[in-house]
Amino acid sequence: MSVLTLHPDQLFNLDETLSCGQVFRWDRTMDGWWYGIVGGHVIKIRQDKNRLTFTGVPASFIRRYFSLDMNIAEILASIDSDPFIHACIRRHRGLRLVRQPPWECTVSYICSTNSNIPTIRRRIASLAERYGRPVAFEGKRWYAFPEPSSISCGGHDGLTECRLGYRQSYVFGTSCLVPDEKIWEKTVRKLSYDCAHKELMGLHGVGSKAADCILLFAFQKYDAFPVDVWIRRIMQEHYLPDLTLDAPLTPREYAMIRRFAREHFGEYCGWAQEYLYAGRVG
Repeated sequence: MSVLTLHPDQLFNLDETLSCGQVFRWDRTMDGWWYGIVGGHVIKIRQDKNRLTFTGVPASFIRRYFSLDMNIAEILASIDSDPFIHACIRRHRGLRLVRQPPWECTVSYICSTNSNIPTIRRRIASLAERYGRPVAFEGKRWYAFPEPSSISCGGHDGLTECRLGYRQSYVFGTSCLVPDEKIWEKTVRKLSYDCAHKELMGLHGVGSKAADCILLFAFQKYDAFPVDVWIRRIMQEHYLPDLTLDAPLTPREYAMIRRFAREHFGEYCGWAQEYLYAGRVG
């Protein structure tokens, strides 16, 4: 086991970070250990105050994955612009955005449309088990997330047993459009937010909200502001009272909410979105 000791001003809450809905392949045991598989590495980690105890990857991986290299105090100070976000920050202080593998993140959010978290987790686990590379850890078999070619070479019908529903065609089509995930990742990462958003919207099954989630969680474009039913409701209740919630979210309304968020919360409005989302229940 390795130990990483956090500095007193290095705010971090492992439980908040892994349970807030931004990642789907982590599980917590009753005794406080989290298990997850990231990029082919099985990670076991727990937090005891300012100590992170972990195995499976080096400390440099943990620092980068959990964004421990970022000054969260400055980020939170920059988005702490009204009483509601202030209360969300106070309740969930230490929640950090995870740097997710872009290809896995993309497919995960294609699989997330019109679904709850347990269903999303099941779909991703099924994809990994069918097409991913097995990884042994503590006597258990885990599965790395499959490369695009592994999915596309299996054919459209090969995805049927993963029970993706109408998302099956989206996952297959996007896998065919991204033959080399590393080249694709480098291409998207170099683009501006607007160009990257447009690029992602060209993939099968990726709408505005999914594109913003991918840009925020996988490409660290922190001015992305995903808008789902929860965020729309929060914005109407606390920021934009003229919004109507009795009709489907239109592209125009989505753009208006995103524009307001950038003006109100600043360049780290994506961090604000995650704190707002975490604070949606109490």
